[in-house]
Amino acid sequence: MVHDMLKIFLVEDEVVIRNGIKNNIPWEREGFIFAGEASDGELAYPLIIKAKPDILITDIKMPFMDGLELSRIVRKELPQIRIIILSGYNEFDYAKSAIEIGVTQYLLKPISSAKLLEAVKEVGALIEKEREQDRLLEEYRKEMNENLLLERQKLWNALIANELSAAEFLENGQRLGMDFTAPVYQVLLFKLMPEDNSPGGSRDLIAVSDRIVELSEGLEQVLTIDRSPEGWIFLIKGETDEDAERRLAGCVNALTKLVAGYPEIQYFGGIGSTAHRLGDIRSSYQEAGKAFAGRFFAEPNQVIRAEDVAKLHRGAEEKIDISGMCSRREEREQADRFLKNGTLEEVENFLEEYFSNIGEQNFQSLLYRQYMVMDLYFSVVDFLEDLEIGAQSLPPACRDINETVAKSTSLQEMKRLIGDLFTEALKLRDSSSMKRYNAVIEEARTFIRENYQREDMSLNKVASQVNISPSYFSAIFSAQTGQTFVEYLTSVRLDRAKELLMCSNLRTAEIAYEVGYKDSHYFSYIFRKVVGCSPTEYKNRRTDAAKNG
Repeated sequence: MVHDMLKIFLVEDEVVIRNGIKNNIPWEREGFIFAGEASDGELAYPLIIKAKPDILITDIKMPFMDGLELSRIVRKELPQIRIIILSGYNEFDYAKSAIEIGVTQYLLKPISSAKLLEAVKEVGALIEKEREQDRLLEEYRKEMNENLLLERQKLWNALIANELSAAEFLENGQRLGMDFTAPVYQVLLFKLMPEDNSPGGSRDLIAVSDRIVELSEGLEQVLTIDRSPEGWIFLIKGETDEDAERRLAGCVNALTKLVAGYPEIQYFGGIGSTAHRLGDIRSSYQEAGKAFAGRFFAEPNQVIRAEDVAKLHRGAEEKIDISGMCSRREEREQADRFLKNGTLEEVENFLEEYFSNIGEQNFQSLLYRQYMVMDLYFSVVDFLEDLEIGAQSLPPACRDINETVAKSTSLQEMKRLIGDLFTEALKLRDSSSMKRYNAVIEEARTFIRENYQREDMSLNKVASQVNISPSYFSAIFSAQTGQTFVEYLTSVRLDRAKELLMCSNLRTAEIAYEVGYKDSHYFSYIFRKVVGCSPTEYKNRRTDAAKNG
């Protein structure tokens, strides 16, 4: 693997020694760049900060600022720098100070150019080894990004369920690269929706979803939780209420402007109340949920607050009129939309707004309550029949329309009974959806097994193959298989690698390429991380077995 040449900076007050080190060692030929020099620490410091060398060679005794003091302040600004001290003093105190500062080598003068070059090469090899480990770790982190998304979802759910203390939540957030500390918070729920029967809707939905992911990474003081297929949670942080509102407006503007470029894609957003403590984020989320439920009652392409939902309702509370019953068509459409697109956690908010939309006065009539219950019941029955499920799949308590009507003696009891009915209907819908996705998941697994050798194999590629957005594909793949996409791909690759290690004479680098890893170092890194030993150690089991046999 080709590496960038390492940069050397030299600080030495004796001109003869400095020129000898600079000119007598063929730095470029040996794979290094001589990046600069200075006669004392005070002159050297600004030059070092500007040049950012990989290795600093410095004398320990110099005027104005000695080598130890220089090393100390340089390490604060450039913590990754490696330092070689040159000293004419073989005293323990000097060496002890150098160790405390983090000096890599402590060499006694006089030293030959050959010995110094040997020491520099040792330090260079150490730097390269560390960089290789950092590169492999970063590549591993990127590959495991799917796990990170799922962990962030779990952390958010733990916050909303009040399962963690503030300290635990902050600690877990830091581990997942999410800094939740702020004086003020606001929650924004945002969802994309393709227009009904739009020919390019599904394709555009994937494209705009990818762009929102990219956009969210650049939003300052905004944390994003992808909860596909239900959209995104944006947690806006601010120093003051006004600052949070300003950042919220910027986030909403950026999102709506992006979606405007896709005419066949609609959106809806709900904004929560301002929160001043971590524990209050839950309330902001609930308020955002109420506003978000407005998408079943309002026109799309809006971002609203909970108080805006009330404005959507018809204010009149007229007496029941048979001629007015025709307006139930609108309410029936709202119920149908919710059954198709709502979530279990939204049932309560939806019904709250649904019944508010009708007007509480109307429910004083037993006849009207009975009519409402029957209408909503048959909405559920029709919905389940469209899914080819059938009402017989509902629990007995929800199936008995007569019992439901009889028990609806008050508005609250009616809400509870209809809530149970809708909850069971959504459970059946979700279960049916997961069964329908079995074929999709099997198609994806087959595609992976047949193409795992390709180095460009990725979550996005497989999601595109089965025509689902990457984030949604990740969610259903994990739910169906119990493994993330990356975990499954890695297991397929390493299972094949184990076969080749035990049953062929291919070298490790050849096996790595054979199973889809262009970088043999990364293959070895992953193999050790998952299997617990290196490929070579695993292969030696075959030799050991043969000897013992």
